[in-house]
Amino acid sequence: MDRKKLAVIHIVKKELQLSDVEYRNVLRRIAGVNSAKELDDVKFRKLMNYFVRSKYYQVNPFGLTIRQKLYIKYLAKELGWLEGHLNNFLHKYYHKSKVDQLTKKEAMGAIESLKNIMQHQKIDK
Repeated sequence: MDRKKLAVIHIVKKELQLSDVEYRNVLRRIAGVNSAKELDDVKFRKLMNYFVRSKYYQVNPFGLTIRQKLYIKYLAKELGWLEGHLNNFLHKYYHKSKVDQLTKKEAMGAIESLKNIMQHQKIDK
Protein backbone atom coordinates (compact mmCIF):
# COMPACT_ATOMS: atom_id res chain seq x y z
CA MET A 1 0.00 0.00 0.00
CA ASP A 2 1.51 3.33 -1.01
CA ARG A 3 1.71 6.33 1.30
CA LYS A 4 -0.84 8.42 -0.63
CA LYS A 5 -3.54 5.77 -0.25
CA LEU A 6 -2.71 5.35 3.44
CA ALA A 7 -3.03 9.10 3.86
CA VAL A 8 -6.45 9.08 2.18
CA ILE A 9 -7.64 6.31 4.50
CA HIS A 10 -6.50 8.23 7.57
CA ILE A 11 -8.10 11.46 6.33
CA VAL A 12 -11.41 9.65 5.85
CA LYS A 13 -11.05 8.02 9.29
CA LYS A 14 -10.63 11.47 10.80
CA GLU A 15 -13.56 12.97 8.78
CA LEU A 16 -15.82 10.14 9.92
CA GLN A 17 -14.57 10.62 13.49
CA LEU A 18 -13.93 6.90 13.92
CA SER A 19 -12.29 5.75 17.12
CA ASP A 20 -9.32 3.42 16.78
CA VAL A 21 -11.50 0.47 17.81
CA GLU A 22 -14.22 1.36 15.28
CA TYR A 23 -11.61 1.87 12.57
CA ARG A 24 -9.99 -1.53 13.22
CA ASN A 25 -13.41 -3.21 13.23
CA VAL A 26 -14.22 -1.66 9.84
CA LEU A 27 -10.86 -2.80 8.44
CA ARG A 28 -11.51 -6.38 9.59
CA ARG A 29 -15.17 -6.52 8.59
CA ILE A 30 -14.92 -4.82 5.19
CA ALA A 31 -11.40 -5.64 3.97
CA GLY A 32 -10.40 -8.60 6.14
CA VAL A 33 -7.19 -6.97 7.38
CA ASN A 34 -5.94 -5.69 10.74
CA SER A 35 -3.97 -2.75 9.37
CA ALA A 36 -4.36 -0.46 6.37
CA LYS A 37 -0.78 -1.34 5.40
CA GLU A 38 -2.02 -4.86 4.59
CA LEU A 39 -4.50 -3.62 1.96
CA ASP A 40 -4.02 -4.45 -1.70
CA ASP A 41 -5.72 -2.42 -4.46
CA VAL A 42 -8.90 -4.50 -4.47
CA LYS A 43 -9.33 -4.30 -0.69
CA PHE A 44 -8.51 -0.58 -0.76
CA ARG A 45 -11.32 0.04 -3.29
CA LYS A 46 -13.69 -2.07 -1.22
CA LEU A 47 -12.89 -0.02 1.88
CA MET A 48 -13.25 3.29 0.03
CA ASN A 49 -16.61 2.20 -1.40
CA TYR A 50 -17.77 1.41 2.12
CA PHE A 51 -16.66 4.81 3.39
CA VAL A 52 -18.27 6.68 0.47
CA ARG A 53 -21.60 5.01 1.22
CA SER A 54 -21.49 6.02 4.89
CA LYS A 55 -23.99 8.56 6.24
CA TYR A 56 -21.23 11.17 6.46
CA TYR A 57 -21.04 11.34 2.67
CA GLN A 58 -24.78 11.62 2.13
CA VAL A 59 -26.02 14.98 0.91
CA ASN A 60 -29.45 14.70 2.49
CA PRO A 61 -31.44 12.43 4.82
CA PHE A 62 -32.98 10.66 1.80
CA GLY A 63 -29.72 8.89 0.95
CA LEU A 64 -28.45 11.00 -1.97
CA THR A 65 -24.67 10.62 -2.01
CA ILE A 66 -22.07 13.17 -2.95
CA ARG A 67 -20.99 10.82 -5.72
CA GLN A 68 -24.50 10.77 -7.23
CA LYS A 69 -24.85 14.55 -6.97
CA LEU A 70 -21.51 15.16 -8.66
CA TYR A 71 -22.24 12.62 -11.39
CA ILE A 72 -25.62 14.21 -12.17
CA LYS A 73 -23.97 17.62 -12.43
CA TYR A 74 -21.20 16.15 -14.61
CA LEU A 75 -23.73 14.56 -17.00
CA ALA A 76 -25.71 17.80 -17.22
CA LYS A 77 -22.52 19.70 -18.02
CA GLU A 78 -21.61 17.15 -20.71
CA LEU A 79 -25.05 17.72 -22.23
CA GLY A 80 -24.36 21.46 -22.26
CA TRP A 81 -27.09 22.17 -19.73
CA LEU A 82 -26.94 25.14 -17.42
CA GLU A 83 -28.10 24.73 -13.82
CA GLY A 84 -31.55 26.15 -14.65
CA HIS A 85 -32.05 23.55 -17.40
CA LEU A 86 -31.10 20.73 -15.03
CA ASN A 87 -33.41 22.08 -12.33
CA ASN A 88 -36.29 22.27 -14.82
CA PHE A 89 -35.63 18.67 -15.87
CA LEU A 90 -35.63 17.53 -12.23
CA HIS A 91 -38.81 19.47 -11.52
CA LYS A 92 -40.61 18.03 -14.54
CA TYR A 93 -39.72 14.39 -13.94
CA TYR A 94 -39.00 14.15 -10.20
CA HIS A 95 -40.98 17.09 -8.78
CA LYS A 96 -37.83 18.39 -7.08
CA SER A 97 -36.35 21.82 -7.74
CA LYS A 98 -32.69 20.93 -7.11
CA VAL A 99 -30.34 17.93 -7.18
CA ASP A 100 -29.88 18.16 -3.39
CA GLN A 101 -33.54 17.25 -2.87
CA LEU A 102 -33.45 13.91 -4.69
CA THR A 103 -33.64 10.58 -2.91
CA LYS A 104 -31.01 7.97 -3.64
CA LYS A 105 -33.49 6.08 -5.85
CA GLU A 106 -34.54 9.23 -7.74
CA ALA A 107 -30.88 10.11 -8.30
CA MET A 108 -30.30 6.66 -9.80
CA GLY A 109 -33.22 7.27 -12.16
CA ALA A 110 -32.01 10.75 -13.06
CA ILE A 111 -28.54 9.40 -13.83
CA GLU A 112 -29.96 6.75 -16.15
CA SER A 113 -32.21 9.31 -17.82
CA LEU A 114 -29.34 11.71 -18.40
CA LYS A 115 -27.17 8.91 -19.80
CA ASN A 116 -29.99 7.96 -22.20
CA ILE A 117 -30.38 11.57 -23.32
CA MET A 118 -26.64 11.71 -23.89
CA GLN A 119 -26.77 8.51 -25.94
CA HIS A 120 -29.61 9.87 -28.08
CA GLN A 121 -27.70 13.07 -28.72
CA LYS A 122 -24.74 11.04 -29.99
CA ILE A 123 -27.00 9.06 -32.32
CA ASP A 124 -28.63 12.21 -33.71
CA LYS A 125 -25.26 13.77 -34.60
